[in-house]
Amino acid sequence: MGKSRARRFRRAPFSPAGPEQRRGGEGAPEEEPAAELLEKLQHPSAEVREYACASISKLLQQKHVIPAFLQRDVVRCLGPLLMDHSLAVRETAAGALRNLSACGGFEVCDDMVTKDIMTPLVALLKECSTGLDTNQLSPKKCREMNKNYIEDIANEAINLLWNVCECNNTAVSIFNKEGCLEAVLHYMKKFSTNVDLAISVANCLQAVTEDNPDLLSSFNASAQHVLETVMLCPESTMKHILLRTLIAGTIWNIKDTIPPGSLGSMVNAILKIFSESLAIDAGETIIRMNEAEKNRLKLAAEPETEENMSDVIDNCVLSEDDDMEEIPKGKVRRENDISDLLPSDKWELKEVTALLMAQQTALEIIVNMCCSEDPSDDEWEELSSSDESDLFMENSYNEGGGLLMSPLCLSDEVNSAFLNNLIPKKILEKTAFPNSVALDICMHNPSWKPLIKKLNAVQCRALTCLHSILLVSDVDCLGGASALQSLAQHLSQLVFSKTELPTDTEFLEAITSALRALLQTMASKNISQCMTSEQLLALCEAGIHSSNASVRVNVVSILGISGSVLAKGQDTAETLKMIGKFLLEVAMKESSLVVAGEALDALFDVFADGKEAEKAAVQIKLLPALKEFQPVFKMRMRKEGKGQYSTDQLCVLDNVKMNLRRFIAYQETLGKTPA
Repeated sequence: MGKSRARRFRRAPFSPAGPEQRRGGEGAPEEEPAAELLEKLQHPSAEVREYACASISKLLQQKHVIPAFLQRDVVRCLGPLLMDHSLAVRETAAGALRNLSACGGFEVCDDMVTKDIMTPLVALLKECSTGLDTNQLSPKKCREMNKNYIEDIANEAINLLWNVCECNNTAVSIFNKEGCLEAVLHYMKKFSTNVDLAISVANCLQAVTEDNPDLLSSFNASAQHVLETVMLCPESTMKHILLRTLIAGTIWNIKDTIPPGSLGSMVNAILKIFSESLAIDAGETIIRMNEAEKNRLKLAAEPETEENMSDVIDNCVLSEDDDMEEIPKGKVRRENDISDLLPSDKWELKEVTALLMAQQTALEIIVNMCCSEDPSDDEWEELSSSDESDLFMENSYNEGGGLLMSPLCLSDEVNSAFLNNLIPKKILEKTAFPNSVALDICMHNPSWKPLIKKLNAVQCRALTCLHSILLVSDVDCLGGASALQSLAQHLSQLVFSKTELPTDTEFLEAITSALRALLQTMASKNISQCMTSEQLLALCEAGIHSSNASVRVNVVSILGISGSVLAKGQDTAETLKMIGKFLLEVAMKESSLVVAGEALDALFDVFADGKEAEKAAVQIKLLPALKEFQPVFKMRMRKEGKGQYSTDQLCVLDNVKMNLRRFIAYQETLGKTPA
């Protein structure tokens, strides 16, 4: 049904974290009933209140227990403890509420805002901001001498704020009205000594600045200076790369506050950060960091000396020494939205996780840069694996003289920055399957295994980036016909390089979207297609059974584009018959009206013109089949249309219905009659 639309990435769903229970020998918190734990929140002893908060925090990571706590008004029970006189209670209460907001999802976050969690949360954030430089400790004693309670409380509170603002517009309005930006930016100033806190703040800032014009006036010169200072920090750890990437995303969100004369340099600075992030080979980083972990654990088993510990750091660390701060034992910080519960001694794993999150975030923002005028609520997540495809990267980029994928339809500033920072080339590199050695390491190491999902998420984001760039690019600057054909071969290899076709929904949606945009571009310029008809039908057979409607729409559209090209050739009737039968079956049996409409649209394209198409249409009895199906389609639209589909979708479906009538009339004028 026409040209595919670019989609805009929304922020990622968050994951739980919060302080772990730091007390031993008091029974597993899972055994404590909700009522008893909530009652203990009122206990006069701060230690009992802290224990109750920590136990609730741990329980709330299990979704099935959340309703029991909600029924007992857990939000109003925990909310006042955000201002408890004990700093330890404040921290564990904030951690429990953070877990509730993360694991409970949108409805729970809405409920938290309705129950006025923002009042104590805003008060806590402002009080912590005021006391941030005093480094005050617990009123009674500091059990962990390295611990900064104020910063740790702030980290939990910022993550809670991020979660509720992600889900609830009222929370964002309160953030604006209460002037929370000043307090949040004050925390950011601690980035040189507490990068974990800074990353939490950056995640929150990127969320609250998205589509929030009311906040723009608050970003005065002082606020922008804080962000610019972080962007220019020279530290090269993976955490700092993630921090700079998130801040770059925030600055893109507030680009309307940048003076026109500075816009070009601002966009170039943002894309330079993305380019640096994407230039790092995640697979090689996993291999190095895994070796570093092995060496560290080996030395830890020996008598520890200052010498051998310094050897580990000198030989294995990719990054600056000052980021290797020791996190208090038993305390798990959430450094970003996907590595919340990593053990505190897993710094190598945390570094790799930060890198992958930085690359994923950079790719998502690049997608948004390509389609900032075309918002969409599409969502995402997940996986696919293997190796190879490096040869294509070299050939296709070099053939185009370095100009492959120049996005001419973008503004001059973005277009120039894309080329200056070699963004298209780096996106292409990320579309390859992850390093097989790195995947093997992750597969055989339980704590590293979750990285497989992150590696494949980066690949999927890169494919979506490729799709977006194809939609906004001029063909002549894509590298010419040879570069586009090389790209088609590369994408085909990603699909067909394994013995079985991919089934992962995320990967299928990303690869079929990229293929659809590429084939549209090639067809519009009469560039010969590279996929065989067998490959084409195999991909469509696999994709049409996907549970994701977008995948099904893409494969049907791909078939329509390729079929319309074949219809102009010679001796293609047999292939057109297979395509026609496939599309007819989809149109008649597909449960989604949107996919069925796309299949009809594809049929109109394939059989619109050409002797081979006319011959194939007669042999598959296309006209009588469509005449029989026409009233069925109309009836389905009447019955299913309202309530199930958006106004835009219904408008497109109405257009398909009208085109179906016209196409039948056109076929009849060609002298086609029912057999």
